[in-house]
Amino acid sequence: MDNRFQRLELLYGKENVEKIKNSTILILGLGGVGGYVIEALSRCGINNFILVDFDKVDITNINRQIIALEDTVGMYKADLFKDRIKKINKFAKVKIVKKIIDESNYLELFSSKIDFVVDAIDSIKTKELVIKYCLDNNIKIISSMGTGNRVDPSKFEITDIRKTSYDPIARRLRKYLKDNNINKKLNVCFSREVPKNKHIDTIPSNSFVPASAGLLIASYVINKIVNN
Repeated sequence: MDNRFQRLELLYGKENVEKIKNSTILILGLGGVGGYVIEALSRCGINNFILVDFDKVDITNINRQIIALEDTVGMYKADLFKDRIKKINKFAKVKIVKKIIDESNYLELFSSKIDFVVDAIDSIKTKELVIKYCLDNNIKIISSMGTGNRVDPSKFEITDIRKTSYDPIARRLRKYLKDNNINKKLNVCFSREVPKNKHIDTIPSNSFVPASAGLLIASYVINKIVNN
């Protein structure tokens, strides 16, 4: 008997754990936020992942990304996370996409049925494309706003993007939704903390703020699946 998710069943019930296992999650961006989303979802029994990231681990990722270690520098994040998921749950099926996603190819991501999209990418344009597609096609999505320049993880919350503040990513997305007459609710994970530094090229970061956002997003996904 496989008891790895026994305690999850005690919390949610066997029927709900089956719903979790049978869900397919698309995660775009496998960095500080996306990595912790993967970690939590895989330990909650999600059996089907589509992971999207073209990047390799850089030495500067070590301060905040769960997959970044001395011996993983230079390796593709998508490959590393596929291996990590399989080590947590041998039954998981993991599809990886190692390329830049833009207007020319983003529709390829939706060639199969997806139950939930986690947007943890940096590109504003790609966020816009993915968000619009999900809202137009009634695909559940949660989008991560900025996590850099912040030191207080308790300031994170999940709310409609129209209720956000202090976040330049959210501000641009609000304008995009307004300009395109998109009125559907878009839930995002954002911080009410005012960013510490506003005019620097390299965004400061730490280990616990992006991780906290990722775990909050994962909890949102699991609870939405269970309560659907």
